[in-house]
Amino acid sequence: MAKNTKGTIQPAQPQKSKRGKDTQPSCTLPRTELRPLPAGMPEFRARLIRRNEKKWVNGTELHYFFFDKGTDGVGGNWVGSVSDKQAVRDAFDQWKSLPLGLKFTEVTEREDAELRIGFDQSDGSWSYVGRDAIDHVPDPNERTMNFGWSLTTPYGGHTALHEIGHALGFPHEHQNPNAGIVWDEAAVYDYFRGEPNNWPDSTIEWNILRKLSAAEVEGSAWDPDSVMHYGFEPGLILQPQKYNATGLSPALGLSQTDEDEARKFYPALEESQELVLKPYESRPLLIEAGQQVDFKIAPEQTRRYTIQTFGLSDTVMVLFERRENGELRYIDGDDDSGYSRNARIHERLYRDREYVLKVRLYYSDIAGQTAVLMY
Repeated sequence: MAKNTKGTIQPAQPQKSKRGKDTQPSCTLPRTELRPLPAGMPEFRARLIRRNEKKWVNGTELHYFFFDKGTDGVGGNWVGSVSDKQAVRDAFDQWKSLPLGLKFTEVTEREDAELRIGFDQSDGSWSYVGRDAIDHVPDPNERTMNFGWSLTTPYGGHTALHEIGHALGFPHEHQNPNAGIVWDEAAVYDYFRGEPNNWPDSTIEWNILRKLSAAEVEGSAWDPDSVMHYGFEPGLILQPQKYNATGLSPALGLSQTDEDEARKFYPALEESQELVLKPYESRPLLIEAGQQVDFKIAPEQTRRYTIQTFGLSDTVMVLFERRENGELRYIDGDDDSGYSRNARIHERLYRDREYVLKVRLYYSDIAGQTAVLMY
């Protein structure tokens, strides 16, 4: 991971700002560009893709790992304290308890984890957004998330919730174009260049001044109390005018909108409604855009299989192996959204093992005209 994409060196404790108040350091996001979509794509289709492309399929079991060796980082500076690691576990539990259809499992082998967490106090707090963790950080010896200050304070617990929110696929709320925020840009640059953030201008632009595209938020209303929102001191926001004088201080913890949005993408799993997928039997996807269908696969032969969607559609398709204890282990996945092809997985499956295929539909050109086939 290129450290200079974040440009963050932050102390662990609050600092006195230029305005004389205690202020807290802010999270940064690693810089990753949106993947290009073909020119001329209908706006409706592009909006559905952007809204969903970083989210996990519902029912995913996300495995997280805490770096634990003296060789991790510089002199082991990626290794966290017992109390900070417990704060992260507690934050995972709080997201899960909404309830969500995701499962969070701590693992002791970094190779088994989609989310790998460090505690480098010189590198700020940050996380990759959603599936960027597996798309951009395949090396198991690299972090997908870091905490740069103590998590044992109320603000530290808020930080843990915030970074996990990014890992679930949620961006910064103050960059929502529906917020209508008008910045005093000179004041923003001046403030975030100084303590406690010490950011270069590129980091300020990426994490604050850059507005998300309307497609990425799909018209969602601005929530100034979101856990994904920064706090801002007086004098940084020109509009809405009330925040110019008072500043903006989101309440600590998850807001009602945070909870509602998370449940929208990851609804609690009801009693299993998996369909059975057998070789050479086409199964139609009779679902709407944004919905998901799960299939159970119990191969009668050990061999390589191809699993593919058919029809003009945008889907993400993910294959898991179900272990004896019910744990789902990721095997392979494909996302065909925005491309003139269909999602395809080609893997060796074993007799007497059970697999789960999860397919989320972003867009279908003709309702009901998308299907899945294994052969």
